[in-house]
Amino acid sequence: MNKKWTYIVGLLLLTPFGVSAQQANVNLDYNPQEDTEGLTPFSAQVNSPEVHDDQTVTFRIKAPDAKKVELPAGAIHTALDKGREPIPFTKGEDGIWTLTIGPLKPDMYAYHLLVDGVQIADPSNTYAAFTAMPPYSQLVVHGEGPAYYDAQNVPHGNVTRHVYHSEVTKGERELYVYTPPGYTPDKQYPVLYLIGGSGELPSNWVYDGRVNFIMDNLLAEGKAQPMLIAIPNNQVIHRNHPQHAELTFDIFEKELRNHVIPLIDQSYSTIREPEGRAISGLSMGGRHSMFIGFRSLDVFANFGILSAGDTDAETSLKQFLNDPDVNNKVDYLFVGQGTKEAQSFFNHRCQALHDALKNHEIEHDYYIGGNGGHDWSTWRHLLYYRFLPNLWK
Repeated sequence: MNKKWTYIVGLLLLTPFGVSAQQANVNLDYNPQEDTEGLTPFSAQVNSPEVHDDQTVTFRIKAPDAKKVELPAGAIHTALDKGREPIPFTKGEDGIWTLTIGPLKPDMYAYHLLVDGVQIADPSNTYAAFTAMPPYSQLVVHGEGPAYYDAQNVPHGNVTRHVYHSEVTKGERELYVYTPPGYTPDKQYPVLYLIGGSGELPSNWVYDGRVNFIMDNLLAEGKAQPMLIAIPNNQVIHRNHPQHAELTFDIFEKELRNHVIPLIDQSYSTIREPEGRAISGLSMGGRHSMFIGFRSLDVFANFGILSAGDTDAETSLKQFLNDPDVNNKVDYLFVGQGTKEAQSFFNHRCQALHDALKNHEIEHDYYIGGNGGHDWSTWRHLLYYRFLPNLWK
């Protein structure tokens, strides 16, 4: 083989492995939407979103017959302080609509597109999420290296999906369980029962919340205790049912007591006393954690209320608040929300819960932090920077 062909073959062999392709899904990259090779995602018409090194982002969609394309309000708007008005795209002569925004702080942002008023996921983005709501896309804005929620070169735990039959909901259901690196049945582990929001499925704590990577990284950094994390499905009644608020807490408590906790205790080596169990959740999952957890001190002694509370906490939580022995029954109680969330109407619920706990001299950890609003940026931040490091310390 002559030198020319040796050079070409060598280049062909090196090129696919020498750099990371944009949305190629080869590795669990921290910068999957940086265009490093000038290639579009497989089966996509255009490259969207494209994240630039200055943290600006370009969205594209090929829709030659569309009259209007917009980025509707969501987590990106919150991060940019853009209010609630949709941001318009510009149409090119080739029928491709484009929008460049930013810079954005390195983080993960859920978003939709509006095409002539129809809400859709970005059809060229391979990072999509499915929930108990219509699907959306994920924007991953990278920094100079992996973030606390990224897969890093550290020991990793496992995530197992369990499918079981429920006599409570009369059907087959699922839950996910994270076991830490080095899990052994010869040791008993505490269990965190982690719950999603109104529109979340248990898998969203893995794919949007990155809880398994967050826990891996905390353990590698020596900042948290090894624990199991059980992620049940708290969708137990149609979210638009007219009596959802009245029925959901009783139904989900039965699901926890009759099926979820017994399955975990039978399948894993666990601490089976209240001090070995925690319940936490975001938004509606935080309300499940609060209204079920606070009346289940025979089961749980640790609580994480994320972006949730109650404006009438003094009345609705009367028994818990007035229990004279509550500080001896509760090991750790965390109430947290995002910085921008605390500047919105969502603040009323968290603040009311914090005030009620303070008025009744119930020991708790109240925290406001991160750069997010009522979104995954906040919930990832609360887990990593406050709740998980303080659990079982």
